[in-house]
Amino acid sequence: MSETFQTTGAAVSDADLLDRTADAVRAAGAALRERFGDVVPYGTREELMRALAVNDDAALDILRPALTALRPDAGWVEDELDGGALPPGEWWVVDPAEGNVNHLHALPEWAVTATLVRENQPVLTVVHLPLTGETYTALTGEGAHLDGRPLRVSPTTDLGLALVATSQARPDEDEAVVRRVGSSITAMLFGALVVRTSVPATLHLVNVAAGRTDVFWQFAGARADLLPGALLVTEAGGRISDAEGRPWTPRSDSFLAAAPGVHAEAVKTLAL
Repeated sequence: MSETFQTTGAAVSDADLLDRTADAVRAAGAALRERFGDVVPYGTREELMRALAVNDDAALDILRPALTALRPDAGWVEDELDGGALPPGEWWVVDPAEGNVNHLHALPEWAVTATLVRENQPVLTVVHLPLTGETYTALTGEGAHLDGRPLRVSPTTDLGLALVATSQARPDEDEAVVRRVGSSITAMLFGALVVRTSVPATLHLVNVAAGRTDVFWQFAGARADLLPGALLVTEAGGRISDAEGRPWTPRSDSFLAAAPGVHAEAVKTLAL
């Protein structure tokens, strides 16, 4: 299923490109791991944004030259809050510190991600968790893997037995979206076995792909949050849609990833 493209003068298959991307993402993760440990103090939003940028830059100093060398003609997206469709062609969608706020607070839930998008379809993705050393990968048509081992979504068929999760879409969200998030959590508290709420979205989605979590949903959201997990879940046999069950695209105002056996019930619950 993987294709072959020219890069830096040589023909490289998407499978080889995935391996090289994983190397770059791991190297960026190592740089962030060295910076991890103590809580980083800040007293204003400006100080917070500067601290976040320092982490981002530490990873991007590794990711940008490495990935640009792999696909010199690909565009580059690194704003984790951006949404919507991309222009035609190839694009690197990168989150250099997914869960950056967690990193600053000495919490372990953070990752480094890189996804190659071709004509608005994710082709390959790498999600690396530096503190555990785990690397999740997916290649269109070739499945999803954790450190080379195939991933498969949960066989659960009863939402009442399901572990479900959601994530805050972004800081300073529109009030209507915040209220929709609150209503959806309430509905899932009545409908599911356990509801988890935390950031970042990507770590919930790798759990859906690995069969540990049965459902993840989010309102609004951004490309860098959702594209890596969308490909991982799809390649692991899961279903991706918006919260109303329609096909999801980066333009959608909601996102739902679920094991096939509980997808329809999750859509029905979120509609309440």
